[in-house]
Amino acid sequence: MALNPKHYRVILMRELKKLHEEIVAYPQEASLWQAVPGLSNPGGNLAIHLIGNLNFYIGAALGQTGYERDKTYELTVREVPRAEILELIEGLMRLLPSILDHLPKEMLERDFPLALEGKIFSTELILHHVMAHFGYHLGQINYHRRMISAGLNS
Repeated sequence: MALNPKHYRVILMRELKKLHEEIVAYPQEASLWQAVPGLSNPGGNLAIHLIGNLNFYIGAALGQTGYERDKTYELTVREVPRAEILELIEGLMRLLPSILDHLPKEMLERDFPLALEGKIFSTELILHHVMAHFGYHLGQINYHRRMISAGLNS
């Protein structure tokens, strides 16, 4: 079965729902930002990083939303309220279908409009990269939350 952009939407929407659930599951809002030995980024930063990544690769590059990414901000900002993070996730859940459901299937075979590490890849390969990146960091958020919830952050 050949993939089409709607397949990517189905998977990314499932992952965004899981991200939303993870952020809600943190025991306290402040625990989103608690350091854990051996982990370089707390869950709050990873969530903001994932939001920035999707807004950049799908929103700006494919949907021409005008989003300008600040990756340094994503990984250094602290104390963003949980409600704001959840609102950003919900915004992506509204945005992605409006882009991916209207993206022509042929676009998957075309060059992605932006370079990744100085190289041009197909849109399909970039969407695979975006999904793998999302799953990787979502797993880190889950691990961070479980460590915080178990009191293993000291």
